[in-house]
Amino acid sequence: LWSNEEKTITVECELYTAVVSSNGGGSLLSFSFKNYLNKDGQGINLINGKNKENLSIRFKNLDGENVNLFGPWRYANTFSGGEIYKPQSLQFSIDLFPGKTIVKTLTFYPDSYLIDVTISAGNVADGIFGGVYSLGWYGGLVPSEENEKDDLFYFNSFVYQGGELVDLKVKEGESETTTFNGATDWVAVRTKYFITSIIPDSPGDVVSAFMSGTNDGRDVYDIALTFPATEPTTLSLYLGPLEYERIKSINRELERVMNFGWGVIRPISKGVLFVLKKLHEFIPNYGYVLILFSFAVKLLVYPLTKKSYQSTAAMQLLQPEIAALKEKHGNNPQKLNQATMKLYKEKGVNPLGGCLPILLQMPLLFALFQVFRTTIELRAEPFIWWIKDLSAPDAVYTLPFSIPIYGSHVAILPILMVVSMFIQQRMMSGGAAQPPQQKTMQYFMTGFFFLMFNSFPSGLNLYYTLFNVLTIAQQKLIPPAETATT
Repeated sequence: LWSNEEKTITVECELYTAVVSSNGGGSLLSFSFKNYLNKDGQGINLINGKNKENLSIRFKNLDGENVNLFGPWRYANTFSGGEIYKPQSLQFSIDLFPGKTIVKTLTFYPDSYLIDVTISAGNVADGIFGGVYSLGWYGGLVPSEENEKDDLFYFNSFVYQGGELVDLKVKEGESETTTFNGATDWVAVRTKYFITSIIPDSPGDVVSAFMSGTNDGRDVYDIALTFPATEPTTLSLYLGPLEYERIKSINRELERVMNFGWGVIRPISKGVLFVLKKLHEFIPNYGYVLILFSFAVKLLVYPLTKKSYQSTAAMQLLQPEIAALKEKHGNNPQKLNQATMKLYKEKGVNPLGGCLPILLQMPLLFALFQVFRTTIELRAEPFIWWIKDLSAPDAVYTLPFSIPIYGSHVAILPILMVVSMFIQQRMMSGGAAQPPQQKTMQYFMTGFFFLMFNSFPSGLNLYYTLFNVLTIAQQKLIPPAETATT
């Protein structure tokens, strides 16, 4: 029934090197990427001993006992291993009962992270409980990032049925199991940058979907789909990076697991990623791409920013008249408000005009945050000098303790960012005396931004610093006489 010994076959292509075991009829012992490296310069491997039961077939026998077919299957020996340049199939088989065989075939492709899987179990259907079996990925995925805590934040499992995405995230000390009956588009487990997903060719072939999570120090997820044994099963396994265009091209909405932000932010994030990738085709360093992107955004919002400066300058010119109105109507807030609004209308000044460019920037900043923090295209992309990874903080020193909000590392770009912000705010005030409350709020916001941005990706800090510097230059270039006339 079982093969006498485990066989291993190495499959190498331009994207990865996989070691396939005959255990379970073709499970993956290792899956090492060629284009994504760890801190030691080695290809990231998403498989270890704890998740070796991937693509494993399980069912219940007629006595209702659980059966796991994770022993060594027979291998057809049609391919002895090596680099592939065309689709390559590996066929495994096992006799469940005398003369009744299950056959499982894996097909690898030289330029794709998709692995096709076919299972033929028709002649054993009458020997298993309910005539159904499950194919699952057990043990989740291995953390791949140097900052493991940040990586684990994104660990999750998903079931996608009928256009609805359901996720499962378990906290430390928790465990949870969920089963969904009926047609299923796919099940998946993700890390920050990588995903494994079982995708049936026909969602209607699925009897039920299963996902579970346990957290004994870190969360680990299992996923499985149940199929009828009476018909051959065809499906695909995607094991690879969360590259938006690549997983979108599968055309099964697998990209829905990616976090591009809230509803209104999501299309902006996708647009930002598209623009950055297009620019990267011509400019090989994403740092310089960001510089060009900052210039482009600044030119785009220039008319609004100019109007903002003019509105701020006009407001400063009105301060003596506003002070006189306060003195005149100080005891009557309603009359003071009416007189102030009348003054604004007569002078053609919008008191909120200076806020518009800032408000318009916020969705873009949120979008940039999502892109730099969660998309693999920016992972480990260096700029210059100490900036080694635009998707992570540009830490130059690690503190022996952690400061709330700030964290436990010292980064340079957040310091440069808040200095540029402070200079910009001082220029916006035009050197005029500010009310104590406004000055206090300004200092508070600058300090809060410094604490918060210290843990943000260096790419976002680089963009925001550049944008502030360009804003300062713009304020210098707009003539005072032009600024004051509206």
